[in-house]
Amino acid sequence: MRTLRVVMLILLLSGCMMGRDYVRPKVDVPGTFRYQEGDAQQVANTQWWKKFQDPVLDGLITEALSNNRDLKIAVANIEQAAGVLMQARSPLFPQAGYSGTGARERTSEASDSRIFSFIPNPQNSFQALASASWEIDLWGRIRRLSESAQAELFATEEARQGVILSLVSTVASNYIQLLGLDEQLLIAKRTLATYAESVKVFELRFRYGQISQMNLEQARSQYETAASAIPQIEAQIAQTEIALSILLGRNPGPVARGKTIYQLQLLPVPAGLPSDLIENRPDIRQAEQQLIAANAQIGAAKALFFPSISLTGAFGYASPELSDLFHGPARLWSYGGSVTGPIFTGGAIFGQLRQAEAMGKAALLNYEQTIQNSFADVENTLIGRKKLVEQLEAQGRLVNANKEYVRLAQLQYDGGYSPYMTVLQAQQQLFPSELNYAQSRAGLFISLINIYKAMGGGWIEEAEVSD
Repeated sequence: MRTLRVVMLILLLSGCMMGRDYVRPKVDVPGTFRYQEGDAQQVANTQWWKKFQDPVLDGLITEALSNNRDLKIAVANIEQAAGVLMQARSPLFPQAGYSGTGARERTSEASDSRIFSFIPNPQNSFQALASASWEIDLWGRIRRLSESAQAELFATEEARQGVILSLVSTVASNYIQLLGLDEQLLIAKRTLATYAESVKVFELRFRYGQISQMNLEQARSQYETAASAIPQIEAQIAQTEIALSILLGRNPGPVARGKTIYQLQLLPVPAGLPSDLIENRPDIRQAEQQLIAANAQIGAAKALFFPSISLTGAFGYASPELSDLFHGPARLWSYGGSVTGPIFTGGAIFGQLRQAEAMGKAALLNYEQTIQNSFADVENTLIGRKKLVEQLEAQGRLVNANKEYVRLAQLQYDGGYSPYMTVLQAQQQLFPSELNYAQSRAGLFISLINIYKAMGGGWIEEAEVSD
């Protein structure tokens, strides 16, 4: 009866937990986004990249989710964190082990042979033992350490989610950039071909004395300007293909294309409330799990001030003869308990507690800062897209105006009403404006991708399904 009472008392005391249980801190966040879009909220819960309607892009993202090295590293980190959690939880359960020994020993008989005449020499000894031990988690130290390890596991999982978010967004952005560069290369080659025809005509006119050499050199200068732009664009294409290949887990090489930058479907902008943002972004969830882990470490450090209780026991056999090892007379057993606790540690436990509390403060500040940075990301991407739309519209009008400028300048030059310098100036304005328009269109698509990334929508789970 007394033993039962002691066991019940131990079980009741083992429910004690040092430190405060985690409560999500209140963070001051804005009620709405300054440049919030109001449509297509559900788009954030889909495989948004498929709405570009480009099967090649779909295949590249699937390949990246299967082969990307950073994602595989993130998965390995999860496996490591799971092992740490398993190790941290193990002291909650009784630990059992076994041991066996066998020896044959001869002692010296040189001192007094009469003493050793009655003792067998040499002697055999055999022993087989099963042992068990259990540290009673009286103050919750082991449970707090397990809570911390579990939170770190969840944080590692959120880090993997963040890798998926970044990977899908970066693959899509690089692919869009590649399509934009392809369009710029087409514009440069088309312009170069037009300038080449002009140079041929001007060379004939110069040969027959219809124009001056200055007009001819102006045409050649214009041609070389377009020619020098082509290698620069081709270098950017090659560099983007290399970066995209690495994301796909490939060796550097060419990357297939599907639709052109003008054939892609523009996506609606997903809208999200602040609460949705907090729940969806992996970096916020990761920061909160790290805060939970740090809070649990404080409780584990406080438990070090109190004594720890351990129960131990052993059961086995010992015999000088192997044949008699497991017979009744060879049986042996023992059990007992121990209590250990600190008296004076020179500030070691206080130092550990202060370290844990400081880590908790840092984790809280990191959590708050991550939330603030998240809202800043969304605001930046929303205003960036809004202004890119305005910029693209203005550049489209600029391209149309420059085309008309070139047409009218050519008519006036052909009619003898203006010098060729006017045509040259018009063409020099048209070429970069067309390049800028193609670049801005690609930038508009990339801004949409950045909005999805900033929102951290539920499409991450959809990406995992396609893996």
